[in-house]
Amino acid sequence: MEIPRVKVTERAIEVIQQLKEKHGELMFHQSGGCCDGSSPMCFPKGDLMLDNSDILLGEIANCEFYISKDQFEYWKHTQLTVDITEGRDSSFSLEIPLGLRFIIKSRLYTEEEQRQLKSI
Repeated sequence: MEIPRVKVTERAIEVIQQLKEKHGELMFHQSGGCCDGSSPMCFPKGDLMLDNSDILLGEIANCEFYISKDQFEYWKHTQLTVDITEGRDSSFSLEIPLGLRFIIKSRLYTEEEQRQLKSI
């Protein structure tokens, strides 16, 4: 059984569905840069230009989830879970006007899980 690198909570799925109704297909990106912080950012699919410094980590709620290679190096031993919380952030992520923001929760993989991870 393949271990997912990224997961999503039910609360976050509800917000994603709401955003899909308004904006269509979506995508996520986790960069970890100074200006956008470490929050995952949600965009209409195709609005964020990706390049060879971004990798597809997985999918959440039928949305592709990308992470920068540099950030992946820091988090490659952790499983990420996208959740939602109240509060505004200073980013261009689609949930911000709702007074919400996506956040990342993480946990270390067990040794057994690490053996089952698909290479990226």
